[in-house]
Amino acid sequence: MPLIPHEIARRRMVDDHLAARDIQDPRVLAAMEAVPRHRFVPAELAYAAYEDRPLPIGHGQTISQPYIVAFTAQALSLQADHRLLEVGTGSGYAAAVFAELCAEVVSVECVPSLAHMARQRLDQLGYEDVVVVEGDGGLGWIQSAPYDAIALAAAAPQVPSQLLEQLAPDGQMVLPLGRKNQNQKLIRLVRAGMEINEEELLPVSFVPLVGYASQVPPEVL
Repeated sequence: MPLIPHEIARRRMVDDHLAARDIQDPRVLAAMEAVPRHRFVPAELAYAAYEDRPLPIGHGQTISQPYIVAFTAQALSLQADHRLLEVGTGSGYAAAVFAELCAEVVSVECVPSLAHMARQRLDQLGYEDVVVVEGDGGLGWIQSAPYDAIALAAAAPQVPSQLLEQLAPDGQMVLPLGRKNQNQKLIRLVRAGMEINEEELLPVSFVPLVGYASQVPPEVL
């Protein structure tokens, strides 16, 4: 059966924008090729679904650039038995990618309509291991903690302490740090016993985190 245009575009996206750069994990590349990104963007933007750039999804939010989703998944070293917490469901695209790589994804979204649409879309596509909940993502989702991996899709001014508390021993968290319209960086935190080791990964630009964890302490203003 010949490939349909979206499948051709998706394969080119993986080959040209991911594998040709530094995304080398074969499981991540397979996950990115498996998830139909055009199903997670507004219909009028489906033509641009496999371009390597973020796209607006309404409510001031965006679907992340494919490279960043793949980079995050690779940086988290996701395994088939891992449980992951995602902060910022958005359209549900990254949650679907993560679900291709691990056992369970709990995704928290603060915009009720986005959460509802993402839940419907993921259900339609058969992602039964993704649980979308409405809430303040910066507070995590303690009901299902701890998590082997935590990924944030919005930039925080500092690492949310509530999320660190929900990270399992030897767990990893990848998040963008920085305020809106200022330099942001993607970092990886690795829990090692009582210690948290931090590594800076690359410069990024994300929409800001909202809610409790978006508040900047006076000493860092």
